[in-house]
Amino acid sequence: MTPLASAPITTSTAPVAEPPARFRDLLASEWIKMRSLRSTPWTIALTTLFVIGSAAAAALADYNNLAGLSPSTRQPPDFLPFDAYPTAGYWTLLLVAGSIGAITVVSEYSSGLIRTTTVAVPARGSVVLAKAVVVAALWTAVGTAISTGSFLVSQAILNGRHAGVPITHPGVLRALVASALLAPVCALIGLGLGVLIRHSAATMVTSAFTLLMLPTLFSQSKHWSADINHAMVISAWRRLVQNWGPSPDSHMFTATVPGSWIVYALWPLVAVVLAVVVVRRRDV
Repeated sequence: MTPLASAPITTSTAPVAEPPARFRDLLASEWIKMRSLRSTPWTIALTTLFVIGSAAAAALADYNNLAGLSPSTRQPPDFLPFDAYPTAGYWTLLLVAGSIGAITVVSEYSSGLIRTTTVAVPARGSVVLAKAVVVAALWTAVGTAISTGSFLVSQAILNGRHAGVPITHPGVLRALVASALLAPVCALIGLGLGVLIRHSAATMVTSAFTLLMLPTLFSQSKHWSADINHAMVISAWRRLVQNWGPSPDSHMFTATVPGSWIVYALWPLVAVVLAVVVVRRRDV
């Protein structure tokens, strides 16, 4: 009598689905990617020193100009916005922030890491939003440090001629906030362009042209042209920083302060929304 052959025991292991990535996990991942770019901290540090140094140089120029005036002929101290926030320094900040914002995206496309990212996290819109949050947070902190440092250094120099003003002086707080927010606004625009274009050189050129050169094509002598000029980020920053009203030239159209804040809000919002829509509609 032969024993009955026992049936083979089989165990079926169903694949265990991993839980979807939480948004805070995406934020942590994007922060690690940002820190892994070795050029980012050096670029931020050099840009900070350059912008604050530009403010110090502008304040020193006015400090020397005030030396030739006698105390009786001097006017009461007024806020000199382009001493605290010089155009050359903040144009540099504008370009650097836009470029670094673009690099956070195009570096993944150029290295091929974007394919790994999309496989790990199929929700591509969430990835773009996480990038936008990290970029906005980083450059808001950097912009605030630069804006505050520029103001403090310039006013410390001008105080030597009793021409410095406190932060409570009319127009100072608005200029400080506008200059601090210029960095994250431009960084988010650069990020949006990086998602749309996906090519390093083309994105950098487009970012520089859009942020810096495009406004110069539209003068403020005609109403339609002035409207386009005022819709640009650099023009909105100038209006928010300056401490005077409408232009004394009757043929020049001047932007409004509320309109300039709207420009600040719309540009990064449109850039991020377009990036999310585009990345959801294409393969990678």
